[in-house]
Amino acid sequence: MELFQYPYMQRALIGALVIGLAAPALGIYLVQRRLALIGDGVGHVALTGVGAGLLLNRSPVLVAVVVATLGAITIELVRARGRTSGDLALALLFYGGIAGGVTLVGLSDSTSASLNAYLFGSLSTIMPADLTTIAVLGLAIGVTMLVLRPALFAVCHDEEYARVSGLPVRTLNMLLAVATAVTVTIAMRAVGVLLISALMVVPVATAQQVTRGFRSTMAAAMALGLFAAGSGVWVAANADTAPGASVVLMAIASFGVVAVLGAAWRVLRRRRTPAATPTPEPHEVVLH
Repeated sequence: MELFQYPYMQRALIGALVIGLAAPALGIYLVQRRLALIGDGVGHVALTGVGAGLLLNRSPVLVAVVVATLGAITIELVRARGRTSGDLALALLFYGGIAGGVTLVGLSDSTSASLNAYLFGSLSTIMPADLTTIAVLGLAIGVTMLVLRPALFAVCHDEEYARVSGLPVRTLNMLLAVATAVTVTIAMRAVGVLLISALMVVPVATAQQVTRGFRSTMAAAMALGLFAAGSGVWVAANADTAPGASVVLMAIASFGVVAVLGAAWRVLRRRRTPAATPTPEPHEVVLH
């Protein structure tokens, strides 16, 4: 715990906790819509924004927010109009985004270390200005997902029913797209664009094993995200490992523990439940 006396480690912990709270709050809607991998696609587009920022000597995070938002809105428009399948659209994001990012970073004066910091995260290099951006945008995402939960759940569960009910379906879909872009972008410095999708999905998948309702699943997923973020930073600080990878590994470890305990509980419950003995129906005649 002595390491957390240093300001850079305090910033790393706060930034990770904000991401750990916001990512599952958004991820539960993406899982509901079967778009669990969209975070990877948007992350690759954000990498193009990072390259553009480094090339133009502008803030890579802010430029990435703009580029990722435009990419997410484009993919939502393509999906809504049905001209391209969701898988093909995500593939275009994957390949085009990472190719553009690598090309632009290569044209800039930045080294490969700068690119790796955004690919895999670099919590220990978060500056006060970066932390402010992460905190403001992350908390805004979390609050928005909570406040608009009924409407967003309706759209993700049954889009046609939501449209008939009078909800602004297109606006809500655009909101989810923009929220995904913002979350991916601010999480680049925490877990990296290659790992952020895991933090959106894994806590939700873990919570679904032990909860039933949407509200309880969302609360449990956010709690698990906080645990994974906090414990991951602690492990990284003590074991000298990559913070982003440690956070994701803690999330996956939580999934494994919950899965094993859940399976053991179901087996134990079946063994404790006595087998029902058949009794003759009232109309049955027992012959001797």
